[in-house]
Amino acid sequence: MESYEPERLTPVQLAAMRRSLTSGRGALTRRSLLRASGMGALAVGGIATLGACGIPPAKRADAGLASDDHSAKEKVLNFSNWTEYMDVSEDEKSRPTLEAFTERTGIRVKYTEDINDNVEFFGKIKPQLAAGQDTGRDLICVTDWLAARIIRLGWAQKLDASNLPHAFANVSAQFRSPDWDPGRAYSYPWTGIPTVIAYNKKATGGRKVDSVTQLLDDPKLKGRVSFLSEMRDTVGMTLLDQGKDPGKFSDADFDGAIGRLQKAVDKKQIRRFTGNDYTADLSKGDIAACVAWAGDVIQLQADNPDIEYAIPAAGYITSSDSLLVPAQARHKTNAEKLIDYYYEPPVAAQLAAYINYVCPVDGVREELAKIDESMASNTLILPDKEMAAKSRSFRSLSTEEETAYEEKFAKLIGA
Repeated sequence: MESYEPERLTPVQLAAMRRSLTSGRGALTRRSLLRASGMGALAVGGIATLGACGIPPAKRADAGLASDDHSAKEKVLNFSNWTEYMDVSEDEKSRPTLEAFTERTGIRVKYTEDINDNVEFFGKIKPQLAAGQDTGRDLICVTDWLAARIIRLGWAQKLDASNLPHAFANVSAQFRSPDWDPGRAYSYPWTGIPTVIAYNKKATGGRKVDSVTQLLDDPKLKGRVSFLSEMRDTVGMTLLDQGKDPGKFSDADFDGAIGRLQKAVDKKQIRRFTGNDYTADLSKGDIAACVAWAGDVIQLQADNPDIEYAIPAAGYITSSDSLLVPAQARHKTNAEKLIDYYYEPPVAAQLAAYINYVCPVDGVREELAKIDESMASNTLILPDKEMAAKSRSFRSLSTEEETAYEEKFAKLIGA
């Protein structure tokens, strides 16, 4: 694991986080609800905490070492997750898959929906992690960039593969080995979040829009195109369109993507850069086509039959929310048993049927079809082999790269 150097968030990085929290991926919907309301004192307070103190000044010498595991004697598990990210019974009084886990294993799960956004949550657990203390949580679910940071700092426990037979066997190929956790030594994905192209076929006159090139160059779309205000999604999709790999690109490649986007801005092809507030304009037809998040598209399609999506031939960007066991957690084995449980296809299907995000578990299609055939055939929930093969992840960035890239992107979008 790499050593950690002191780092402090720059004004540009803080601005990027604010965009993410208030309207970007941090505000993606969970079914009909906001996943993360980054507005208000909580989000601002979380950002202020990171900005004032910096990310922790040094990596602990004992970071990452396994803590004493009390799982054998204490049949409990404390699990922190996002809201609307777990199946709930029709009467909303129980969580069926969690209750079935307890019945099978005897492990009682204290399930808490206390993750409202990544920055705020990290600010909440950072002091304990930095001090080598138990956070009171045995399992947490955070977005890939934060998972990478926690692992890099040595604040996640290495998982025991012998406790994860289903997870090891069934994790989908596109999620199997991110550059920030090769071989999934410390984490397993809970869901995937694809970035795709969406369009309103009524607004396009029935024409399909299926490439970033079309978004940037088609004169019939001029002034009716939007891209996302999240740098990794917009630049990543543009890099793919230019034949570059978002997992391996150079500074020159990044600058080339920014230049390509700038030309479209200058000729007023792009109407604006947005968070998930593009959804209203797309549904009304004010935006004809855009770069979009798949979770939004599924919900828009439920209300508007004119909304379509396309997976570019060049590929698409996928991020993930992943499960980690924090350093000093008391019940690591219990947490591993729960991770493995959700990689059993019947259980994974039940979860996917409720949350409607990309399921990272192979072999789940037949089980999901028993619940809802339409979901089993929806490639935004279960990518087929062709779609999965086109999935790419934006590579991890150094502190210096993130600062430089966010500055260039902020200038592009006028932030």
